[in-house]
Amino acid sequence: MTEVHEGMIKLPVSIIRGGTSKGVYILEEDLPKDKNEWDAVLLRMMGSPDRKQIDGLGGSQSVTSKVAIIKKSERPDADVDYTFAQVSVDKPIVSYKGNCGNISSGVGPFAIEKGLVEAREGTTSVRIYNTNTDKIIVGEVSTKNGEVKYEGDFAIAGVPGTASPIKLKFVDPSGTLGNGLLPTGNVVDVLEVPGYGKVEVSIVDAANPLVFAKAVDLGLKGGETPDEINGDEEKLDLLEKVRGLAAVKLGLISDYTKSAWETPGIPKMTFVAEAADYTTADGKALKKSDIDLLSRMMSMQKAHPSYAMTGAMCTAAAAVIKGSIVNQVLSKDTDTQFIRIGHASGVLECGVDYVEDAENKDVPKIDDTFGFRTANLIMEGKAVIRL
Repeated sequence: MTEVHEGMIKLPVSIIRGGTSKGVYILEEDLPKDKNEWDAVLLRMMGSPDRKQIDGLGGSQSVTSKVAIIKKSERPDADVDYTFAQVSVDKPIVSYKGNCGNISSGVGPFAIEKGLVEAREGTTSVRIYNTNTDKIIVGEVSTKNGEVKYEGDFAIAGVPGTASPIKLKFVDPSGTLGNGLLPTGNVVDVLEVPGYGKVEVSIVDAANPLVFAKAVDLGLKGGETPDEINGDEEKLDLLEKVRGLAAVKLGLISDYTKSAWETPGIPKMTFVAEAADYTTADGKALKKSDIDLLSRMMSMQKAHPSYAMTGAMCTAAAAVIKGSIVNQVLSKDTDTQFIRIGHASGVLECGVDYVEDAENKDVPKIDDTFGFRTANLIMEGKAVIRL
């Protein structure tokens, strides 16, 4: 229960690593009833705006400045409702646009820990309704003796050690913005980028909307490390311009120059290239044969240190759209049940179930996308928030 004092609250929270992100998980009943008050609480809790987030729970990166707000669902098709909040590190902004798939992997364990879902022996399926995207995610969590089983031998790139696998299935993921898998109606759009020229992109909306461009069209190779990307201000500016112009096409904003403030989280900027040998950010050499494509994602105007889970889901969906930017660079013998994305920290495997549309064979109907993550409960306690 939240303790309220003059000028201060003590808010019950859990810190959970979900996939390659880390977030603060909160029961909705413990937050103010007036949702207009949430932003101030979350910003203060995370220590934003401040690049170090030294006075809060944030970890100074977008992947460690995330919040999951959860309650028992009243929907017949869900066990819990989950709202994702991306708290900006250096701006006084909390974005509820879009979802985070990595943080989604911690929702099932949190729901079981808090008694919102009863654990079954072996595997407990948790049906999660994501309020941001109006979509259902099914998380399959290992459980034993009525508790979450965190230990295991499954490893994911970007996280040290091993843990128990969590399968995430994004059901009917297309159209989180309400305009289908291809929200512009085109497999490929051409953006006129001021000061640069024309750039071909595919804007695809599955689990989250992403804008894909070929690395070569941006003067990149596709195997860059986050430090290389973040250290090039001109490239950061170009990538944000492309993302902003895509946001205008999606009707999210009217002025592309304001994208970092008005829609910082979506669409997610992603550039891809054909499979090639490359070295990960921690120095591991990977072979062309280990992956099906190279891809790098941006997160809150900086390079993602690994790869967003919703980004992987959207990449998987884009892979089966004939002629899309992703489809163009994908290895021709790729098994769409086991797509291997080569990202800055290693390899992420994901898959897609789909059927061809009888009226438009180039654009399939996506039944679901899926992948595997891990999670770890790090801390339970109360955050002291002075307002």
